[in-house]
Amino acid sequence: MATIPKVVRDLIESFERLPGIGPKTAQRLTYYLLHAPKEEAEKLARAAVDLKEKTVLCSVCFNISEHDPCEIDTDLSRNQEIIAVVEDPLDVLALERANFTGLYHILHGSISPLENIGPEELHINELLPRLKNPSAGSGLVAVKEVILATNPTMEGEATAMYIERLIRPLGLKVTRIARGLPVGGDLEYADQSTLTRALEGRNVY
Repeated sequence: MATIPKVVRDLIESFERLPGIGPKTAQRLTYYLLHAPKEEAEKLARAAVDLKEKTVLCSVCFNISEHDPCEIDTDLSRNQEIIAVVEDPLDVLALERANFTGLYHILHGSISPLENIGPEELHINELLPRLKNPSAGSGLVAVKEVILATNPTMEGEATAMYIERLIRPLGLKVTRIARGLPVGGDLEYADQSTLTRALEGRNVY
């Protein structure tokens, strides 16, 4: 029986450790690189190394960036009065596609007791200093609204409720992203929870 060379097997196992990559996909990626030009494999390897060496977490919003502070926090054309709190950097990309023009605060996860992830493991405490009114003459704009844009999961809901209780004493406007039926969806295929939220979040037509 033919055996797989160790270097091939090692790369397959490395791909399998990536989220969303199963054994078959890992094998296809490995054998694609095996037959691809050497330059393409070297380019991929260099990009992976650069990803670790040339990116930082923004000390303000904790987004992934090549600069600190990041490009979003230093862009004075954005709405400085609104901060959207999201779970992951990928959520920032989603809101950017939706033309959100405010600022962000990335938690890097959500509260999940089953996985031993509490508020201390997230960037929640760093949010509070950003919400307090800036001193006079600082040139900073006071935050007026916090959008809790965590995922509509049990963990996301628990995280949003925890943050809301923390910032309530500051007297800021706190909103939650609306949830309900997706555009193009059919009522007959919607689950009870989705329909309930769609009814609760209905708007005047």
